[in-house]
Amino acid sequence: MGAIKNLFKLKSSPTKTPEMENIHEASEQIRITYYQSGYGASIKASGEPVTFGVGLKNLYNSFENLCRKQLNEQKILKQPYKEEQEKQRTELKKRETAFSIYEDQRRQIESNIESRKFEMIDVKQNPEKYGIDVDKRPKAQFYIGLLILLPITIYLFVFYISASYSSFFKDFESGSLTAAIFDANALTKAIEDGWLEALFVGTIPFVFMGLGYLIHMFQKSKKIISYVKLVALFILTFLFDVILAYLIEKKIFDFERVLGENFSPSIAIQSVNFWGIIFAGFVVYVIWGLVFDFVMKEHEDVDKIKSFIRNKKEEIKNEIIKKEVLMTKLDALKQEITTINGKVAELQAKIDGFVFPVKEYLHYHYQYKEGWYQAINEKLALPANAKDELRSNCEEVSKLHLTELSLSADMDYQNLIFTKN
Repeated sequence: MGAIKNLFKLKSSPTKTPEMENIHEASEQIRITYYQSGYGASIKASGEPVTFGVGLKNLYNSFENLCRKQLNEQKILKQPYKEEQEKQRTELKKRETAFSIYEDQRRQIESNIESRKFEMIDVKQNPEKYGIDVDKRPKAQFYIGLLILLPITIYLFVFYISASYSSFFKDFESGSLTAAIFDANALTKAIEDGWLEALFVGTIPFVFMGLGYLIHMFQKSKKIISYVKLVALFILTFLFDVILAYLIEKKIFDFERVLGENFSPSIAIQSVNFWGIIFAGFVVYVIWGLVFDFVMKEHEDVDKIKSFIRNKKEEIKNEIIKKEVLMTKLDALKQEITTINGKVAELQAKIDGFVFPVKEYLHYHYQYKEGWYQAINEKLALPANAKDELRSNCEEVSKLHLTELSLSADMDYQNLIFTKN
């Protein structure tokens, strides 16, 4: 055993010494020592298999104890496991840092979602806080304006259908102004006259509605050119009403005129009916345009808040998608961290245990067995068949011994790790 200890000391020495130069010689001396030990024990026990098994166990125990005591050798053998553990810890630190970053992002996303939900509720009470310049109570004003706008719109449809029909297509049989303008059967008569007449009379009100919409759009811009266009639209609408009133007044004059009289613009201007027709259309149209503009503005105020809420809902949807992607990454990182922690713990168990040099032990095991068998062959005075049976029984003991140690002759690795319990 002293030779064995000397061998391990030689292998563990970090500097070159004469003993290291003679390591092969020392190893050969150990081999011979195990051989001789088996040889001598076999002679004493007459090759008895039970004693052979005890000798193998003692050999293993002494070799294991010696391995455990060779701290420097163990340190060298464990170095790859320590390096691998440091590598795994570096990877673990990376994963934990990434996990911490993703956790911060997750908390920020959840905070963003809650903030946007609050803004969706708060904007209705404090729109100016979010840069929305609206009346806090626009709904009542919007519905009141809409309630006023609808009958005025119907009035303008009736007026312009009747006025346009009277101006361009009607043959007057009565001098009544009411019959001239508000003809209840104007649309029906236009349809009877032809589909073009009906289409013309039926679409004229939409021309005025379009002019009213343009007035609203021009008022949204504060540029001078917009005001110029606005004035031009009012003038255009007024002139159109003047033309309608002039044509109606002319037809009324022609129906009632005295022989020799001719209709002229001066006569129209002096006629109450002329101005009545203009104001029955133009003034109501101006009122309609103002109410329409007011209703649209109130609707825009309501729509601003709705648009703000829609945008916030879309932002929340995007944040939820981000969170789902982030949670997938977090789950993957959790699994990786758990796996790496398992590897680190497994490596630590190997580092805390000891490395058993399998090939080296098997070499000495077989040297001991060879010495045992050689003694049976040379020193025991037994018949050949008795020696064969004795060697066979010893071989079974040897196989059982290796099996109990989870070792075999065909192992393809150099070392076996005994982890710390």
